[in-house]
Amino acid sequence: MTTGSDDTALRIILMNLEHDGCPEEEPGVLPKRWRDAYEGILEPRRPDWLGMTELTYSQARPDATDEQKAAAERRWQAAQQMLGMRGFRARMGQGRNPTGVLVRESAFALGVDPQHHHTKEVYRTPPANVVLGLPEVPGVPIVTAAFHSSFCSPPGRQTEAYEFTSLVDKVKAQHVGYSDRKRAACWLFGDANEYPVPTGERVPEIDWNAPDITDLVHRRHRTLKHPDGSWKSCTFLDELMLDCGMHDPARFAARHLDQPEALSATAGHAAIGQGGGRRIDRGYMDAWTIQSVVEVNVLDMTGVSDHHAIEVVLSRRKLIEALRRTFEPLSPWALVS
Repeated sequence: MTTGSDDTALRIILMNLEHDGCPEEEPGVLPKRWRDAYEGILEPRRPDWLGMTELTYSQARPDATDEQKAAAERRWQAAQQMLGMRGFRARMGQGRNPTGVLVRESAFALGVDPQHHHTKEVYRTPPANVVLGLPEVPGVPIVTAAFHSSFCSPPGRQTEAYEFTSLVDKVKAQHVGYSDRKRAACWLFGDANEYPVPTGERVPEIDWNAPDITDLVHRRHRTLKHPDGSWKSCTFLDELMLDCGMHDPARFAARHLDQPEALSATAGHAAIGQGGGRRIDRGYMDAWTIQSVVEVNVLDMTGVSDHHAIEVVLSRRKLIEALRRTFEPLSPWALVS
């Protein structure tokens, strides 16, 4: 796809394939849901950056059996070979669904050691953090990460979110005219396991006090209880990113590109007693590179996963301009209305 006769598109995809499509049916035989995701959805779309948030069987713990380690390597190598991309896996944390990033090397420049491993125990699932660049703008890093926030702990998610701001902090406020300061970009994509600020959202806010909310443990995982006994959705990560000047590409598409469907739900469709579909899979981009977004799609993965994928299409020309700071940044909270 191109965004103009002289402008190549860059395709960013976030996919939460439920438990990596399940284990091998037998040694060396990849499961159908994995093949449906990679062969049926990803390969035809040719992503240039791919964030995966449940690499359950593509990564193994150090104490895994030799058979489990071999199966994980087979699957991870198959993913890279099928897509023609270079893969980076985060280390295992307490969670059983590790994260990973795959990069098309013909689209981005990668340094000698582009991955940074996060070993702090604050992460239930460490993010996959890979630094990219564009040959047209040498020396300007694009700090990227695929993350999977804690599903069970609002305080844990808050701690993780503050750690994400260490990546956002690399961007700083280098505005037009400050060419002597080091520039950087930041892209964070993942399963937030909590909700966006409800203002302007297409999906109605959950009424956690309604009688059809029957999964009480899930309610405790996703809400804060107020002194009057009412429950309110956790939106901490979204608020923190907005305060730090980061922007959601789905909001940009809805507000600036007349694409309201970009704000469609990505998960929760099939869950019982949890309030219905929600937009918990999201991306965040810095105030310059967000303006290179030209299209955002929610990719239907019904029958393949319990989450839909997100596709963000960027104008390479506009991204180059953003990295060069040829225009002003988008103001914090500008897309929430």
